Amino acid sequence: MVAEGRQRIDKWLFFSRAVKSRSLAAKLVVAGRVRINRDKAAQASDLVKPGDVLTITLDRRIFVWKVLGAGVRRGPAEEARTLYEDMSPPPAPRADALPDAIPALREAGSGRPTKKERRQTNRLLDED
Repeated sequence: MVAEGRQRIDKWLFFSRAVKSRSLAAKLVVAGRVRINRDKAAQASDLVKPGDVLTITLDRRIFVWKVLGAGVRRGPAEEARTLYEDMSPPPAPRADALPDAIPALREAGSGRPTKKERRQTNRLLDED
């Protein structure tokens, strides 16, 4: 019997739209990528309750969510966001361009570089 306000972690992850299906949620938990209050969730049947803090590792991102309530269904995204409070640290800024990048050797929009231009660019890079 499930205690009041508690829910299986795989169902909760599915209802909160962290994953696309319950089977993916179960695989995520079994793989050790979900922590409940800093303890690894061992099974998909582990229970979460309001107030628990989940640490979820998806691809190269880490989410820290505080559970605010149990889900009833997998509804729209607005409804799913009411199930948790996002406590994740802000993502690290991505460097779009290297600070000491070599400036372009040709005019922007002048087309694809020729083989000769590519060789010259490679030689410049190799000299550094």
